[in-house]
Amino acid sequence: PRLQNAELGKRAPRWIRDNEVTMCMKCKEPFNALTRRRHHCRACGHVVCWKCSDYKAHLEYDGNKLNKVCKDCYHVIIGCTDSEEKKRKGILEIESAEVSGNSVICSFLQYMEKSKPWQKAWCVIPKQEALVLYMYGAPQDVKALATIPLLGYTVDDTPKSADLPHSFKLTQSKSVHSFAADNEELKQKWLKVIHLAVKGETPECQNE
Repeated sequence: PRLQNAELGKRAPRWIRDNEVTMCMKCKEPFNALTRRRHHCRACGHVVCWKCSDYKAHLEYDGNKLNKVCKDCYHVIIGCTDSEEKKRKGILEIESAEVSGNSVICSFLQYMEKSKPWQKAWCVIPKQEALVLYMYGAPQDVKALATIPLLGYTVDDTPKSADLPHSFKLTQSKSVHSFAADNEELKQKWLKVIHLAVKGETPECQNE
């Protein structure tokens, strides 16, 4: 659970591990080996890039010493609000942790588009939008890489010889999305949800 604004700086946060994110949790810039060093905000524990960690505030839990904090926490701690933040977030900017915690189903799946190589993606179907599949680079990312509105897709669950063993495809006219689960049981869980979603029916929660 997130620290509430009132608790920022008063309690030590849970640090999000570097390997749980592929992008800055504030400005959503992707991290890469060369240009984006990862920093932790000492108030909320989020992983941010150098630009977003260029603030300092006195933190109560650390004996009121000056600590590196992110822009958002800085504004909260020194008590000014950022009206920019109030602008409506785009569809892709639903945080993964937020939707994963309230989802019909979520797990890592291998994903392939057209002739690109397979890549691992954190896939989520949120309860409030049970007909949309969100794909993230990692479970704590704050912006989705892509969304697929499932309604009207055709499901093909028989892998071709070149596919990974537990794979299935979603096709609609020219767009084809291939997914593969780590095992047959997980594949069947996803198919159960997707078979309903493509017909516009709200699936049952599979996360239990």
